Amino acid sequence: MEEKELQASGELVAGLDIGTTKICAVIGEVFDDRVDIIGVGTAASSGMKKGVVVNIEATVKAIREAVEAASEMAGCDIETVYVGIAGNHIKGFNSPGILAINNQEIREKHIEEVIHAAQTVKISDNQQIIHVLPQEYMVDDHTGIQNPLGMTGVRLVTNVHIVTADNTALHNLVTSCNRAGLGVSEIVLESVASSYTVLGKDEMELGVALLDIGGGTTDLAVFSNGSIKHTWELALGGNNLTNDLSVGLRTPLIEAEELKYLYGGALSSMIKENLIIEVPTVGDRKPRKVSQRVMVEILEARMEEILQMVNKNICTSGYRNRINSGMILTGGTSLLANIVEMAEQIFDMPVRMAYPHGISGRVEDVCSPRCTTAVGLVLYGSQASRSGHRENGGVVNRLKNWMKNIV
Repeated sequence: MEEKELQASGELVAGLDIGTTKICAVIGEVFDDRVDIIGVGTAASSGMKKGVVVNIEATVKAIREAVEAASEMAGCDIETVYVGIAGNHIKGFNSPGILAINNQEIREKHIEEVIHAAQTVKISDNQQIIHVLPQEYMVDDHTGIQNPLGMTGVRLVTNVHIVTADNTALHNLVTSCNRAGLGVSEIVLESVASSYTVLGKDEMELGVALLDIGGGTTDLAVFSNGSIKHTWELALGGNNLTNDLSVGLRTPLIEAEELKYLYGGALSSMIKENLIIEVPTVGDRKPRKVSQRVMVEILEARMEEILQMVNKNICTSGYRNRINSGMILTGGTSLLANIVEMAEQIFDMPVRMAYPHGISGRVEDVCSPRCTTAVGLVLYGSQASRSGHRENGGVVNRLKNWMKNIV
């Protein structure tokens, strides 16, 4: 009986989304044919700013709170986590690699060598590579190959997308997790993690843009021909909308966040002129009555600015014409009313809202764009554990060496 129970349990994988406004921990149980969500925990985040740790003690406390809630729900303890990272310190660029194979059959070692050749590029001393993501391979004159294993040719070429992050930001993220009693399996770009739970293979093949709008950052990733082509980070998000409301309506930040949640929207033209809301004021003054349309106009201006900046980046990236299946929005700020309609106007392409999918178990506890990254981290980790692959497992060790060198 005990043996059957042991066979019936899967490997545990935990994802930790350390965001600017909230920290979300999700625990998944990995089986051969599915991933069951068994634990979810969230905590308010006060030690982060624009995706970067600014107060380690506050971040450690929130991590513990979120992980303990998830562990209690799952009925188990976790020791290691896959951690998401965002922020405008992150850089993404494409790099080619070339390897002479002299009519040999292409083996795993050749693929590893050509990828290594592609990542031997000069990067800033304060940056660390966190992802080397192969886009395609070419064997002699044959292009667009996804897996060249077993082929024969004279020359093997690859294009990879390299993502780097600031050493200090990485170190503070890992330190926060370690002080909370957790080891870090991998650090994963949040938009890459989110893609694991919201994008379908057909969309990635046809061409799709994924826009994750969080509290402190907005993360863009463009996919085409089944692989990632472009990433970009913008240090603006839902907190900027809340700040604008707080200043514009002269109300405390907490009240502004509540008003945004209850009455907010991205298009003022969708709000009737005669709708009035009560706005709490600072101190002992009585609440003021304000037109809801006036409030939404404040949010509309900032949301339009964010989306226009994203649109400009897409146009200058050279991948605008490759996004054939449209744009997908996720992240907590994407819950703002009418944001899909605004995005369709600005990007001039189909836009849809994305919720986590490809999971089973306690799906109802993560069925929100707020949980996309954490669920994506679990799916990313489950794929890494199944294949026995750790893409950037050396990042933590490289960080330790970096710290030794500067001490």
